[in-house]
Amino acid sequence: MFDNKSIFITGGTGSFGKRFIRHILDNYKPKRLIVFSRDELKQFEMQQTFNQKCMRYFIGDVRDKDRLLTATKNVDYVVHAAALKQVPAAEYNPNECIKTNINGAQNVIDACIANGVRKVIALSTDKAANPVNLYGATKLASDKLFVAANNIAGADGPIFSVVRYGNVVGSRGSVVPFYRDLIQKGVSKLPVTHEGMTRFWITLDEGVDFVLKNFARMQGGEIYVPKIPSIRILDLVEAMTGKREYELIGIRPGEKLHEVMVPAEVAHQSVEFNDHFVITPAIKFSGLDVNYEQNVLLEKGKFVSEQFEYHSGTNPHFLSIEELVELDKQTL
Repeated sequence: MFDNKSIFITGGTGSFGKRFIRHILDNYKPKRLIVFSRDELKQFEMQQTFNQKCMRYFIGDVRDKDRLLTATKNVDYVVHAAALKQVPAAEYNPNECIKTNINGAQNVIDACIANGVRKVIALSTDKAANPVNLYGATKLASDKLFVAANNIAGADGPIFSVVRYGNVVGSRGSVVPFYRDLIQKGVSKLPVTHEGMTRFWITLDEGVDFVLKNFARMQGGEIYVPKIPSIRILDLVEAMTGKREYELIGIRPGEKLHEVMVPAEVAHQSVEFNDHFVITPAIKFSGLDVNYEQNVLLEKGKFVSEQFEYHSGTNPHFLSIEELVELDKQTL
């Protein structure tokens, strides 16, 4: 579906963006593949690897609506990956996080509608479900904006959906490269904020594959949640160091002990498929009548029980220490 099409990704110089670009180039023949970001140095460095004829590099910020209106002309598909993601930084700089994650999201929506983009997927996070930190709250607001955008676009406009998943193994700013750097510096004990902490765990390749699959599945208004494993933070420490020695430093500002991707409060809206969940819209769309129990790929699902919750601490699938060791090797 991406052959001879124009694909646009905000935040395209980030960890997800680079892997997304690689996957598209390896498997499709796009007409244009547009990287939109605000860091010219990262774009220059990326051009040394990705310099194919279809590649385009646009300097811009999602806070700038006029630039987005210009940049998304004649674009077919949009992936919105740009965000301020560091939880403590967002707590200390709340307005900056709001400008990018909420105002920027609305700017992307407006530009896509104005330019007749076909499909848009916004990347979300497990922190958007029952948020306790500002980053999660801004991403929840972003999710709501992208879902409601289907009503604004109308039956003939773009369709919008959201993909929500957990911590990405090895992504920039995540715990694995942070721990690896400390190990290389000879730190004897890795810092742990709480011994009981759990997280959902997904690789970059799995995240990219899930996003691309949902471009084919999407009908408009879905929040897609993959079925992925959880990890225990102490298991990760042992997998990376070979021992269970750590320094307890306390939970950081805005940090959760566990994460939730499908809260119990939206169980009545949630449909389970073989390898993912769909949180259906809480609102009805004018001119869009969708049966969310069967998608465009003819995959069939069923609504979960009213008591259901998809929680990193009660997830039936946890990675073993041996599996974490193997994943650590793959992200080197």
